[in-house]
Amino acid sequence: MARSFTEQEKENIKRSLQNACKQSWTQFGYKKTSVDDLCRQAGISKGAFYLFFESKEALFCEVLCSVQEQIRSAASAVMENRKDKYGVAEALKFIYREYDKNNFLYDSYSTDFTILKNKLSEEQANKIETSNYMSQRLFFSQPHLKFKVDADMAMSVIYSLIMNIKNKDILPHNHLETFDYMVDHLIDSLYE
Repeated sequence: MARSFTEQEKENIKRSLQNACKQSWTQFGYKKTSVDDLCRQAGISKGAFYLFFESKEALFCEVLCSVQEQIRSAASAVMENRKDKYGVAEALKFIYREYDKNNFLYDSYSTDFTILKNKLSEEQANKIETSNYMSQRLFFSQPHLKFKVDADMAMSVIYSLIMNIKNKDILPHNHLETFDYMVDHLIDSLYE
């Protein structure tokens, strides 16, 4: 007979599965992360896994969207606390560091990520697309700031800066310091 979980146990197990997924995804990728390993880390049976998530892909989708939401929320708080272009610079530095910790946020063109995308349901794919869109809009939703350049150009520069993380291992200088330098010198060109 299957054991039932209390609401608190369910919450703890779900969080444990999400944390294990995030860690394993960052370290090994989607394909090499097994439900068996995640269940072992969470201390549950494989059968119990499906009480929490309908599939491995559902867990990965939830983790990706959750991490993006946490980053958006924290970056928004930074910009709310400092309502000028330097608040945007601080938020960008925060986002870049979060991407550095979670390579699955920027590795969307890898074979591993393509395998995940191909297994997502339409609903899951739409959820990720919506989350990505909301992340891109973060810098448009600052009514107290005005771009000096075309908004698409500003967003392209911001996106290019963050995606430069893909080159972090080949840079001759510390990539965090390099990113900070670029942001500090470009922010005046992007915002009034």
